[in-house]
Amino acid sequence: MKRSLAVIVVALSIIVLAGCAGKMGRTNYYTLNLPAPPDPPVAENARTTVAIREFRAPAYLRQGAIVYKPSPEQIGFYAYHRWAVDPCDFVTDSIIDRLGATGTFSRVKRYDGQPDADYVVSGRLEKLEEVDYEGGVKVEVAISAQMTKLDTGTIVWSKAVSEVGEVKQHDVPSVVSEMSHTMERAIEKLLTPAPGTPPAVSTAATNGN
Repeated sequence: MKRSLAVIVVALSIIVLAGCAGKMGRTNYYTLNLPAPPDPPVAENARTTVAIREFRAPAYLRQGAIVYKPSPEQIGFYAYHRWAVDPCDFVTDSIIDRLGATGTFSRVKRYDGQPDADYVVSGRLEKLEEVDYEGGVKVEVAISAQMTKLDTGTIVWSKAVSEVGEVKQHDVPSVVSEMSHTMERAIEKLLTPAPGTPPAVSTAATNGN
């Protein structure tokens, strides 16, 4: 009888511990969410093509976990809150979609190493993090990019932007939602005016010469 009771107690303990472990170890996955860009206008005069390299980022932003900073010198990671899509892939695809929607280029694609584009855009996701110091909870997004003429290697356009958004409710879903809004503003600022428009390219090329 004692042995049977001991077995029951052990079995119940295992069930309870398994339930706790399941709750503690359940990982939540997120992705940024930006509105779809408008349909591109008819680009009758567009003759140039552009390829977008995959955006780079600091190593800590590519570990998969959502990042928060309790101080300027400290970086923290949410153990059970991770990105379902690599933010660099997301930014790269968003830049492709939005440049395509401008009607400036006859073709916009991912860079695949082939010399079949007139321009190549490369960039870096500098920041995508929750900021928990200087009062309140905020998110910060920073992006930089440049456009290079492929046949000459001349940089014809470059820009860096940074946007901060306030989080009204301090939980991870609210943080990710504000990251989406802040990312949208950052990309819009980065691409306004759109790189590759004839005045911008010609002016930059002239200054480069």
